[in-house]
This record gives sequence, structure tokens and C-alpha cells, in this order.
Amino acid sequence: MPSLLAHLDYTRERVRQVARLAAGLVHADARAPDRLRIAGPVGRIPMSEAAALEHRDATLGMALGPLWATWWLAVDARVPAEWEGEQVDLLLVTNSEATLWLDGEPVQGLVSGGAYVRPDAMLVERAVAGEGLSARVEIACNGLFGWSELNPQPQSAAGAPAPPFRLERCELARFDREAWTLSRDLEVLAALMDEPGADDAWRGELLRELNRFCNAWDADDRATWPRAGAILGPLLTERHNATRTHEITAIGHAHIDTAWLWPLEETFRKCVRTFATQVRLMERYPAYRFACSQAQQYAWIRDRAPGLWARIHERIAAGQWLPVGGTWIEPDCNLPAGESLVRQFLYGQRFFEREFGRRARVFWNPDVFGYNGQLPQIMRGAGIDGFLTQKLSWNRFNPPEHHTFRWVGIDGSAVLAHFPPADTYNAEATVPELRRAARGFKDHALSARSLLVFGWGDGGGGPTAQMLETLARVEDLQDVPRTTIGAPEAFFALLAEEADWPEVVGELYLEYHRGTYTTQARTKRASRRAERALHDAELLAAVSDAPWPREELDAAWQTLLLNHFHDILPGSSIGEVHARAERDLAEVEAAAGAVRDRFVVGEVVNTVGVERREVVSVGDGLRVAEAPACGVGRLVDARSEVRVAESADGFTLENEHLRAVLDRDGTLRSLVELASGREAMAAPGNVLELYEDRPTAFEAWDLDPFHLETRSDCPPASSVEIALADPLRAEVVFERPIGRASRMRQTVRLDAESERLEFHCAIDWHEDRRALKVRFPVAVHAPRAIYEMQFGVVERPTHYSTRRDLAQYEVPAHRFADLSEHDFGVALLSAATYGWSVHGEEMRMTLLRSPRWPDPEADIGRHDLSFAIHPHRGSWQDVGVTAQALCFNAPLLLGEPTAETYSWFSTDTPGLLIDTVKRAEDSDELIIRLYEAHGARGVARLRVGLPFAEAWFTNLLEDRQAPAQVDGDEIVIPYRPFEIVTVALGRP
Repeated sequence: MPSLLAHLDYTRERVRQVARLAAGLVHADARAPDRLRIAGPVGRIPMSEAAALEHRDATLGMALGPLWATWWLAVDARVPAEWEGEQVDLLLVTNSEATLWLDGEPVQGLVSGGAYVRPDAMLVERAVAGEGLSARVEIACNGLFGWSELNPQPQSAAGAPAPPFRLERCELARFDREAWTLSRDLEVLAALMDEPGADDAWRGELLRELNRFCNAWDADDRATWPRAGAILGPLLTERHNATRTHEITAIGHAHIDTAWLWPLEETFRKCVRTFATQVRLMERYPAYRFACSQAQQYAWIRDRAPGLWARIHERIAAGQWLPVGGTWIEPDCNLPAGESLVRQFLYGQRFFEREFGRRARVFWNPDVFGYNGQLPQIMRGAGIDGFLTQKLSWNRFNPPEHHTFRWVGIDGSAVLAHFPPADTYNAEATVPELRRAARGFKDHALSARSLLVFGWGDGGGGPTAQMLETLARVEDLQDVPRTTIGAPEAFFALLAEEADWPEVVGELYLEYHRGTYTTQARTKRASRRAERALHDAELLAAVSDAPWPREELDAAWQTLLLNHFHDILPGSSIGEVHARAERDLAEVEAAAGAVRDRFVVGEVVNTVGVERREVVSVGDGLRVAEAPACGVGRLVDARSEVRVAESADGFTLENEHLRAVLDRDGTLRSLVELASGREAMAAPGNVLELYEDRPTAFEAWDLDPFHLETRSDCPPASSVEIALADPLRAEVVFERPIGRASRMRQTVRLDAESERLEFHCAIDWHEDRRALKVRFPVAVHAPRAIYEMQFGVVERPTHYSTRRDLAQYEVPAHRFADLSEHDFGVALLSAATYGWSVHGEEMRMTLLRSPRWPDPEADIGRHDLSFAIHPHRGSWQDVGVTAQALCFNAPLLLGEPTAETYSWFSTDTPGLLIDTVKRAEDSDELIIRLYEAHGARGVARLRVGLPFAEAWFTNLLEDRQAPAQVDGDEIVIPYRPFEIVTVALGRP
């Protein structure tokens, strides 16, 4: 009789068919429970309240829902006699997520109806015949990917909605351990059988022996199973790799977006489902290790699920549960202020140390849309020397050149970085995936070691038993990378000893998701206002003699940090998330404002570290205010005035520094810096532009390059008037139509003595998939532009000479972008705009977008935006562009008149800026954080206007590092380019 081996495709199909058959036998013996009752729909209530609900009989096929609703299922049964001593599982299909509760505690998450299914959960490991089984199931009417499963991306070809929430299956089943083991063996070997590139002799042996297994095994005759299984054993245990092969450290993980396609309230339940599942897997697989980040998620479990929290602590003590990351959440790294990123680590590491007895050594942030060049310094200042990420594998123009490298920040600080070559943080630990990771590794000449982060993620879930069974079988299986489960910190320690790694310097720019600099503009503005309010509150409370309002400020900071999660602040979540974020951030601003207002002293209070003289509103009028750095000033007389004149074709606003000519269409025809006589404009500026904004995927995230080809200028202003002609302030107001249904009321303002021309825009935005930008063509030519980032700046090209240059057609920046020649330049300043571009001589800010997924109402409605233009003679460093942008974002505070003016803190070096003043976390010491903003090196003096007893340099966690030299009321501070310096002052 001819062998099926002569027909290789048939043989492979036969092996795969038998593997599926074996998997189907794991729960073949199933039956309905004795009683099935249900209660709901209700909200997200605790188990204690659910126990008191009135239940009714449940029937298979009954509809559940709606989205975000909760149902509670009561399952009761008795163990059949024939199941004595066997494991009994619950099988549940509801097309949703669910949590199994036993004896009042959550023990496992379940999910069904989508791409990822985990429909089975153990009820009892060794059943007793006649024993009563009682379980409760919390059914959450949402899938792993929440809102999107009912509302797929419109660009998605596979975008059919998920099946409706329904009680489709609820059974008890005997777990067939023999079938389970056999199915796992077959899955691994069949996968390797199908792998192109594996050794031909080995694949031939696999095919032959698997076919022999199919001949020997009869699913209906258990007597054939041991003999057939013996065929598979040697294939798994006697075929090993060569001496030198790629080695993978596999680390279990469940990336849980703290909010995204589901609201924050559901994230807690995702954590419960995921964490309970992983604890149960650890009990079953002692070698399993699971890495988990985000202090906020831990805090939720500690406060609301104490039983689960205790079980997690047991697994931490056993070395199986591995806290990683060291941050409060996994934050966006483009948009938060530098101090906000510092607080991520400060609050995160303190939580880890307090709750787990240790600090994290690896910053775990795999899913973020770019990484600013100050992160290495911030990490090192927070006790972290390893960095894991993944997202840059998504680059569309220039894939990363290395998987392991030393990442060097703009100050010279360095950390060891690793990108898992599987190109996902949601790996499933399959044979093809492991082999692909080894093939794709880019640093074979330096190392044979890489990381695999495995487990369902984004919506949580984590590793499955199937994944762990696969890893157990491929630990040293021929033609599969040698794979062991390990720990991140041990992995990074091995990397550090292994090679002289290549260096990558500066920002890690993600060539994707550029729309996140702009989408959900209200959320972004609310964040910046909250950051500003907390800054001011801390400074004023710190310098007072009153008790430090620690609880108020801690609560406000933790809310702010939560909303800096990488799908909240970037604007890529559903509308419900952003509505709550804007409420929460407004509450942060209000709480911080209340603290600030309690401690305002003096007629004029300046909370920033530069001297100021500017126009302020006082009652119904205007005055000039003057104040030292971080101090109290006063109202003074103006030194000069501003004038506004109207002509037939426009308006001229002029003060001692600037002359601006505005056409009646709303454009800025001319802007002259009077001291130099230089014209700043190469063509009319303040041009509003609309672009078609229809990304091919990821609407809220992406601003695709072809949008640049669709520009159209907005119509001219429909009306214009001089709104204010005061000696201290001139304002011209334009009514400007935008697109099909939107309008802007734009106030152009020039104050007496000011070196910037301001534009204040009230926009009623109702466009569909359009982006709004403002263009300023300037009379400056330079190959690179300067953009402000956290604690410094980054230079980027103004041309598209290479693919790397072209990829940066839209970039993130904070408060300014500057284009300068040797002796003259122009800066654009922003009060809450993060998307920028400079190409040639054209400088642009992206003001608004209007994506329709995942929030169909994103950015629709009212917006208040402000920006300014600041032409300057000399370099951006010499004229203090950073200080201009800082002051534009931080209004002077007004209080009761006082005879004294004084400064609490100042420096003698303009480039060394005082950023933050606060009280220490564990004492009454004052903490002053400064940073070098210009890229210079030197020695500065920090003048202190308060009594102090001693001074220390600390790291960002406020650990003392070295005593500071004190000279009277001054502290001597050596600094290097872009260094972040933290000083602690002991109070007398």
C-alpha cells in the first residue's frame, strides 16, 4: 500500500486535522448545570452588592447587554459520580468578558466572541462525587476591545461587528488531561512541521513520525493513546539545538491600556480579570514569570480587591510576579511636561518601594508614540538603567537599526534599551513567532539574546495555559530558538555584560501616529492648565510657613498622571474617556488653584524663574506689572505705549519693539523687529489652512503624509474691527470663516513693551475629517529648526533630503519652535498646541483635527487657542526664547498690594531655569528643580531668598547624592548641557 508520505500536502493536512480533533476532546464530556440563574442588567457593582440581587432563571440563547452593562450569573451543580477525582471546568460563551468568582473571590477572567477566546475556567481540581459546586460569574458586556468590537474602524477590511452579547453556552465539563497533553504536543510539532526554513532532514522526520502517530492513534480507543503518544515523546525531548543558537527570554505580560476603547471604570475590572487569571496560572506552572507595570492599576487592586492583592503579594514573594516600569501609569512621552514625567517616576517608584519593598530597574513602556530625548536622564535620575519598548517597530519609513542599544539622552545620560524582535508586546509564544523573532534579530554579531513579551494585551488578558505549554516544549527543541521564561531585570543585566552596544542619541521619533499631537485638543489644553496650576500651587505653598497640603496635592498629581496615559492625553480613546478626562483635569486645575490662591502674597506674583515686565488686566483697566524671578513684584508705570492705526487696506500695530501690518483678510503682511530693522515675514503669515485628513487607518492617531497634498487656504476674514486701542494694548478682531461650517473669532494683540505679537482664537469647529493649520512664511533660511521639548530642545530638519528627514513632516513640540540664522530668527509660541512643522521657510502649527474614530464627536465644538510670533535679533538662546514661551504660558498672578518686592529663588545664568519648587516627599525640606535649557556648560549660582540650613544635590527620587557648596545665600551649581539639577534645602 503506498504511503501518504508520497502526498506531502495530504499528510500535512491530515496531521493538522488530527491535532484539531485531539484539542476538541479536552472538554468533550460536558453537561448543563443543575440550576442557572441570572440578575441584571446592573452597573459595575461589587460582589457584596451583587449577592443581594434578585436572580431569575436563565435560559441559553437569552440576550444580554447593552454595552457596558453587567449581569450576574449563578451556576449550581453536583459532581457526577463518573467525574470522581477529575478536574471540573466551567465552559462559558457570552460574547463578552466575564469574571469567575468562587467563595466570594475573583479567580479567573473569561472572554469569548472575539479574536481571543478563553471560555474555560477550573471550578475544582479534584472533584468529589456528589459534591455541590456553586459559582458566580460577573458578565461584563464588552469584549477585550470594548467599544470598537461593536464599531469597527471604517477603514478596516475585516471590520464586521462582534456577535451580540448573549448567553450562548454555560456548561460544566470534565477536563481530559490526557487529551490536553496530546493536543499540546501535536500543536507544537505540527507547527514546526509547517515551518519553511527548518532543517529539511528534521522536517522530514517530523512528517514521517507525525504520520505514524496518525496511523497509530484512534480517538475513540483509549488503548491506542499511550502507544501513539510514545511516538511524539522523543521528537520533543531528544531533538535539541546546536551549541550556539539564538536564546529567547520569554516574559509573560498583559498590556492593559488604562483607558482606551473602554472607560476607566472598566479598566479596574480588566485588571481583576487579568491579574486573577495570572495568579491562577502561577499556581499551576511554578516556573511561570509575569511582568506587570503601572502603579495606578496596582493601587486599584490594593484598595478594591484586597483578597486578590494578598495573592499577588504571595506570588511576588515567590519570585513569579515581577513589578516593572516604575511609573504611575505607562505615560505618553511626547506631550506631558518634563516635571510631569518626573512625577510619573517619583510616584511610581515610591509606590513600588512602599508596597513591594523595591524599586523598578527597567522602564517598561512598550506602546507609546515616540520617546523624547530627555527620558534617559529622567530614567537614570529615578534609579532606572534599562528600557523596554516596542512601538518603534511600527516606523513606516525607517525601521530601527538595532534591537539592543545604548540610548543616550541629550545631556549624555544613557540607558540600555531593548526592542523585542518579535515586533509585538502581545506575542502568543507560537513556534512560527519564536522562529520569526530569531530571524528578525538585528544584532546577531553582538549577541544571541533577545526578549519575548508574550500574552494577550491592550485589552488585557495576558498569557494562556496554551502559551505556557508551548514554551515548556520548546525550551531546547531543534530549529526553535532556545527559549526560557525569565525576568526583565535579569535579562538586562546579562545584556549589560555581553557587548559594547551601539549608541543611539537623542529622541526616538515614531514615524507614525503623528495626529496624536493634536487630536482631542480640549484634553490637551486641560492638561497644560492643570500642570500650570500645580506648578504655581506647589511653589507658593512651599515658600509659605503653613503646613504643606500634601494630601490635596498628591491627589491632584495622581489624577493628572493618570490622564497622561498614552491613550488619553494623545487623544486616541473613545468619547466617554475624554469627557471624563476633561472633567478630571478641570478638577485638578480647580483643586490646585484653590491651594495657589490660599498662598498668593503680594500685589504681583511671578511663579516662573525669569524676571518679567508685562501688561496685565487689573479690574476694568490695564497696568504694567514688574516682578523678579520666582517672587513678588508690583504694578508700575509704562515706559512706552502701543499704537494702532487703520488704513484702507489694513491695520498697523506698533510698539517700541515691533511693527505689525495686518491685511483686512486676516493675514499678517509684515512684521518688523525694530531694533534690527529686519522684516520677519517672507510672505503673508497667519494664513489659516485646511487639509483633507483621512488616514488609511487609525483615524485619531494618524496624520498621513498625503494630507500635505490637499492644502487649501481658508477664505478671507468676513469682518474686522479695532477692538481695543489702549496705550497699553492694541487689539484687532477678525471674523474668519473656516471650511464648510466652522468659524473663528481671532483677536490679534500687541501690548506695550512686548516683543511678541499674540493671536487669541475662539473657534467653533464643525468639520469632518479635516485638519486646521496656521502658516507663517518667515524671512529666515536654516537647515534645521529648534523645537522645545521636556527640559530642553531638539533640532530637526527643515528639508526632505533623506527618508529620515521626510518622515518628520509633522513633529511634537511644547511651547515654541524657532527658525534662526546667525543673527536673526523667528519663534512661534504656543499655549497648548503640540503638532508642528517647519519646511523650508514655512513654519506651521496644527491647531485642530476632526477624526471620527474611535470618537465620532472628536474635537467638535468650541475651542480657545492662543499662539504668538516672536522675531528676535541674535540667537534663540541669547534673546531668551524659552523665557518668552514660558511667560506666554504662565500669566502673572495678582493679589493684595504690598510695599515689598522680593525673589524667593533666582539664578545668575539665564540658561539655567528654575522649573519646580516643592516640599520634599519625606520631610519639610525644600526641593528646587532646575534645568539647563540652552545646551551650555558652566557654573551658576542659585540665589535663595529664604533661610536654609544646608543644601544637597539629590536625584529625582530625592535621595541625597552630594552636598552642595553654599556661599552665603547662594548655592553653587556646576551644570552640563541640558542637565536636570535637583537641590534639597534643609530648613533651619
